[in-house]
Amino acid sequence: MARLGALRLRTGVAAVAGTMIIAMAACSSPAAPAAPPDPPLTTAPAPTAEPTTPVPTATAEGAAALPAPGEPLFPGRRLVAIYGHPGTAALGVLGEQDLPASVRRAEEVAAQYRALVPEQVVPTFEIIATVASAGAGPDGDYSSESDVEELRPWVDAARDAGVYVLLDLQPGRTDFLTQARRYADLLAQPHVGLALDPEWRLREGQRHGDQIGRVDVEEVNGVATWLADLTRDRGLPQKVLMVHQFRLEMIQGRERLDTTRPELAVVLHADGSGATEDKFKTWARLHEGAPAGVHWGWKNFYDEDTPTLTPEQTVQVGPTSPVVITYQ
Repeated sequence: MARLGALRLRTGVAAVAGTMIIAMAACSSPAAPAAPPDPPLTTAPAPTAEPTTPVPTATAEGAAALPAPGEPLFPGRRLVAIYGHPGTAALGVLGEQDLPASVRRAEEVAAQYRALVPEQVVPTFEIIATVASAGAGPDGDYSSESDVEELRPWVDAARDAGVYVLLDLQPGRTDFLTQARRYADLLAQPHVGLALDPEWRLREGQRHGDQIGRVDVEEVNGVATWLADLTRDRGLPQKVLMVHQFRLEMIQGRERLDTTRPELAVVLHADGSGATEDKFKTWARLHEGAPAGVHWGWKNFYDEDTPTLTPEQTVQVGPTSPVVITYQ
């Protein structure tokens, strides 16, 4: 089954970027996608193998990254993330190296921002938990869902290293809440938030690649209610709920987005790629009529942006400097 999660259908202000992992011809196969390779920490090395590289432990910055329950994440923090799927380089930089190296890379990327902003800079993983697929798969939803136990080593290692985690959903023909519930056990950890990607939310009869997806705001608000209740009931720190957007129509009824739950910091994340001028035009359009109480995020693409903004340029993006910055 072809995984399409790195494919970005963006022209003009929405420029085309990304790659497809497996040829589209494979989409006719009903077989389930192969699971990503196990991270190195989950497999004991053979006696003659090289010792497993240890996962870095928490930095001073990361160790105190989370607020106390009832206190806000923002202002006072910036999340700087590497994005992707474990073991799959074509889906983003997080998958270009093994788990210990990904922890180090997240810290190295975050470290570039610490001299630039007064807030605490928190290294972050944005892990694609469900990957948009060209084929329907056994459940017919055009989304390849990672098993919780495949992701747990990454979530646990992130916790130990002071790295925040955002689980990213690309749901295909199912809905965001159905997929979010699958990862409730991981989301019950204090350092794990959630990201929704409407680009990959299909209507009945639609397939990835034929159109940009969209979601009704009531579906997003349903996820917000569920995640806020989970956070409240478990006595957890405020969580990030991030929604990707690079076209206004991707979130239908966005003006009704619920930002009132104190358990959540709701972030609108501009994740378009391409020329800097086009990205700024998208950024400005997304700010028009934005719901009150949202925070803002920005994505830099290493290969698809022309050019990729420097950290200095990224924090100067206005009128609202982004509190979540991701790299793909």
